Amino acid sequence: MQTHENKSLASEAAAFDEMRRAFAAFRETNDDRLAQIETRLSADVVTEEKLARIDRALDETKGRLDRFAIEAGRPRLGSGAKSDHADREHKAAFGLYMRAGEAANLRSIEQKAMSAGSGPDGGYLVPTPAERDILRRMSTVSPIRQIANVVEISTHSLRRAFSYAGPAAGWVAESDPRPQSQTQQIADMSFPAMELYAMPAATQTLLDDAVVDIEQWIADEVGVVFAEQEGAAFVNGNGVNKPTGFLAYPTVQQASWSFGKIGYIDTGVSAGFAATTPSDILYDLVYALKAGYRQNARFVMNRRTQSDLRKFKTTTGEYIWEPPATLGAQATLMNFPVVEAEDMPDIAADSLSVAFGDFSRGYVVVDRIGVRVLRDPYSAKPYVMFYTTKRVGGGVQDFDAIKLLKFGVA
Repeated sequence: MQTHENKSLASEAAAFDEMRRAFAAFRETNDDRLAQIETRLSADVVTEEKLARIDRALDETKGRLDRFAIEAGRPRLGSGAKSDHADREHKAAFGLYMRAGEAANLRSIEQKAMSAGSGPDGGYLVPTPAERDILRRMSTVSPIRQIANVVEISTHSLRRAFSYAGPAAGWVAESDPRPQSQTQQIADMSFPAMELYAMPAATQTLLDDAVVDIEQWIADEVGVVFAEQEGAAFVNGNGVNKPTGFLAYPTVQQASWSFGKIGYIDTGVSAGFAATTPSDILYDLVYALKAGYRQNARFVMNRRTQSDLRKFKTTTGEYIWEPPATLGAQATLMNFPVVEAEDMPDIAADSLSVAFGDFSRGYVVVDRIGVRVLRDPYSAKPYVMFYTTKRVGGGVQDFDAIKLLKFGVA
């Protein structure tokens, strides 16, 4: 008899094989479409519709593979690792608070740990295993968190000193002085952690069910919601009570790039690519990034933009987009991984729909340690609401590590 795990692996392998077959059919159909355009100056309607159907099938299969990845990172009920006495005590007290509203034991534990801001106004910290589960879900679902530099803090913000021209460096003899460059300029960068909240609701019947792991329930309820909210902020957030997204910073044509701005390459066509050799601009985008950043670089775009780029070929006839080579891998564009972020804009006039860079150096995600829960049995009777908060910040830390493709004319 097949176990749940074996069935899941078999389903994932089947979805992967389906995606490979779908892309083979996509290439064949697109080649037919291009041949029709060459001979008749337009493609057959039937061919266009067939290509669109296959393209949708590719997206659906990719979505299934993404869901398998999320499920793989989700712990099973009752499968948590054994904890020490302090963790077990915290878990028991937290469960009592969540189920019955009894906070005395939980308050005592947090006072012993000298936790700041605990109590009925700020809520109570979830146990460490539950916090780890929430962060695991967030890193699986939130595409920018997956590729950014994630820093944990215990204060209200992360402050960093950053050199406009890079740190002073050079060769010196053992006894020579180490002179500081006269033109060295240091920027003080601050990344505050903002409050992100969710309010899942539960029935008293659920809370009274001893079989339900209440920690995992709260992690399941808020993990994906938190990830969706922060994912949008990491791309487009305006920095007002939320992180600053990398698309919210000032942009400038790459030839005029300076610190504090993100450089872009323009396609030269409003809301589109050049009519001939459209993929050439992607090579310009890649080589706008310095070699040191390209080693860990990746493309970031949404599903619809990726759909357009699947049709592009090199001058020798090879497709520049390739499906994942192995289970759990990412699709590639020009041999660089493609990260699918649905909060990236669709292709439109002057849109910045494609990003390319080393996001682990370019973008920082700030996590303040601790997820808090405040029980509210009054606001939505007969349901019990759980006001759950986490502090998250983010912003660009290296403006030379990310480049953008602008769909417009300079």
